[in-house]
Amino acid sequence: MPRIAPSLPPLTLPRVTRRGLLIGAAAGGGLLVAWGLMPRRFPLPQPAREGETVYNAWLRIALDGTVTVAVPQLEMGQGISTVLAQIVAMELGADWSQVVAEPAPVSGAYANVPLAAKWAALWMPFGAGLDTGGGTAARSSRLARSFAERNRFTATADGTALAAYETPAREAACAVRTLLQQAAAQRWDVDWQTCEVIRGTVRHGGRRLRFAELAEDAARHDPPDPLPLGPPPAEPHPAESGAAAPAADPSGLPPGPPSPPPSPGGATGVARGSYPRLDLPAKAEGRALYAADVRLPGMVFAAIRHAPHGREAKLGRHDPARLRPGVRLVPGERWLAAVGPTWWSAEQALRDLAPRFAVQRPVESARIDAALDKAVKRARTHRIATLGDPEGAMGDRPSLIARYDVGFGLHAGLETASCTARLRDGMLELWLASQAPEAARRAAAAALGLNPRRVILYPVLAGGGFDARLEHDHAVEAALIAAAVGKPVQLIWSRWQEQVASKPRAPAAALLWARTMPDGGAVLAWHARVATPPAAREFGERLFGGRSAEAALAATAGQADPLALEGALPPYRLAHVAVDHVPVSTGVPAGRLRGNGAAVNAFFTESFVDELAHAAGREPLSYRIEMLGNDVRLVDCLQRCAALTGWDAGAAGSGQGLACVRMTPRDAEFGASVAADEGGRIAVIATVRRDEGGVRVERLTAVADLGRIVNRDIARQQIEGGLIFGMGQTVGASTAYLRGLPVLGRLPELSLPVLANTPEIVVEFIDGPGDPFDPGELAVAAVAPAIANALHSATGIRFRKLPLFAEEV
Repeated sequence: MPRIAPSLPPLTLPRVTRRGLLIGAAAGGGLLVAWGLMPRRFPLPQPAREGETVYNAWLRIALDGTVTVAVPQLEMGQGISTVLAQIVAMELGADWSQVVAEPAPVSGAYANVPLAAKWAALWMPFGAGLDTGGGTAARSSRLARSFAERNRFTATADGTALAAYETPAREAACAVRTLLQQAAAQRWDVDWQTCEVIRGTVRHGGRRLRFAELAEDAARHDPPDPLPLGPPPAEPHPAESGAAAPAADPSGLPPGPPSPPPSPGGATGVARGSYPRLDLPAKAEGRALYAADVRLPGMVFAAIRHAPHGREAKLGRHDPARLRPGVRLVPGERWLAAVGPTWWSAEQALRDLAPRFAVQRPVESARIDAALDKAVKRARTHRIATLGDPEGAMGDRPSLIARYDVGFGLHAGLETASCTARLRDGMLELWLASQAPEAARRAAAAALGLNPRRVILYPVLAGGGFDARLEHDHAVEAALIAAAVGKPVQLIWSRWQEQVASKPRAPAAALLWARTMPDGGAVLAWHARVATPPAAREFGERLFGGRSAEAALAATAGQADPLALEGALPPYRLAHVAVDHVPVSTGVPAGRLRGNGAAVNAFFTESFVDELAHAAGREPLSYRIEMLGNDVRLVDCLQRCAALTGWDAGAAGSGQGLACVRMTPRDAEFGASVAADEGGRIAVIATVRRDEGGVRVERLTAVADLGRIVNRDIARQQIEGGLIFGMGQTVGASTAYLRGLPVLGRLPELSLPVLANTPEIVVEFIDGPGDPFDPGELAVAAVAPAIANALHSATGIRFRKLPLFAEEV
């Protein structure tokens, strides 16, 4: 059964030489791949364990033929461990039943260069527009690569995993495959390019050799240059893969995915077919390891209380004499922890103690709302994007003006922040689910005054991240508590403390106005003004600058933030557009959330387009298509979605509403044009109905164009999950603040979708051109405006606030 291996402690690495690797391979009996396949500037990330040999940064092989694939991204339910392992297996020709995915250690060998380029303005103050193309594109790419490799930047975010890792994973697998082919060809005295590698065996005619049988011989060969890569990994559309199941293999091996014929030049074909998720068996059987599952000898447990949001929080008086036996207190900056033999004993001790914090100017939602209202109406703006002459084309009297608001967005993951820490002999060990592991290591090291090399992070699975695990406050707290008590400590935030201390998506207020033609409603000029905190810059100060939440708030006050306005430039063919940002301070540290700025701004854009269509007396679907003449892929998504739904023109009382979203890299999004094969597209139609309980979302239909799809099942799961997550953000998953504390703190209070009210979901894909686009964010962005527009057709009322309970629906 394919599986994800549990995280194992690192081994001490000797000085690496080719001769040393050869000796190690002989002793271990596994397969050796030339050291030249591993970039020499990095230490070998994955040492050989007993009975196996490391191939390169990506692959290990064991004597029984098991192929272990390193996964340098956090598995938090999105299926990346399966997708990356599938890419390796397809290029290698491995037997999927013998493939294991294992979290990779932090290493510059796994640098996430595309994300470093996208976030350039966050780690390099003058790096905005780092990859804007032109004559500096090559130099800019080198800057991003240099930064990412030097800082071991492997963050999991913004759907960049395939863009960052598909090519290196394929090249690593291809190199190994050619060595296996050469070893087998030498035995058979044939041309190695005429050998095929299928389901863990090298084949030529009726002859077959398993991977393990070729171990010693393969180590004596070198991969060719250039590497003979197979076809790009992609799962065929179901209509194309309806062939009968493969017949039994004469070698006695179980049937596996079918293989296409060899590619031109004699290189082997790559196995294709169904690739079930690797993480599901362990999760279903309770074997999957999360941070709260770790148990160490002598370990104690910590619960915690955090200060409310506000300035200069100080812990008030508390009486340690009221503590229960065996429990001790550990104070920190803006927090107080209790440590006991069980988490429950520590939590009850804090409840008995009831610590209080004195906070200057605690956060109040009334002040936040007033600040957003003032900013969006009158404050100084920063121009983020301009097309044409928007002011000249707009004139003095716009045809339509609309105001929209979005509240705080809560992550509301099932797993709260958890970390296990052990400090011994000057070495700190952390068991942590982190989307930014190197940043977590460095922050914990700084807190204890250690060299980061003295911090070891063991990656574990995350029970839903939604970008909350880009933060690492709980890792720093666990490290400080472990140092204070001198024992291994497991810290778990309660649900209430997760709400108090986590960093929500920032709220926003937007004014959109447009001038249209009196006949037909064609848009002549479009202007969007969005008031919201510079959340991405604030996040960057914490992640890359190592600043505290308070210091990051102060450092970014008043700054323009293009990343906060992702998606604010409409996907339509408009001649005159202006997008302005009005930075606002709320006093609540802002974090990233699945969908991020694109989800917020898609709600503004698609709601406003719907209003423009109705003001012009136009049918919403044809109105959009008329403006999308330059994006036939998005038009195709809209038309197919309408056909699937039985679209009835969004007529009054129909309860149908639609929205469409295009996502591209930020540099292209704020440019003048988008390549036809770039990015991903989605169209969503929501169907709602009114019953005795109010208004209910009955069905969500989505059609997505993701370019080349690597794993169709996982892509579907991501779209379905994104629709449900986005629905949660549409009707709940938010809170107000009173005296610095969230008003809502428990999951049942957040109006999240449950099975009883989850609508029917229909998802289809269009196999478009271009590289694969990550589907995780697309559906989140499209669902909120689709539901809001459906509510308008059902009720005649226009809903302009998120979450919708803010309008008492």
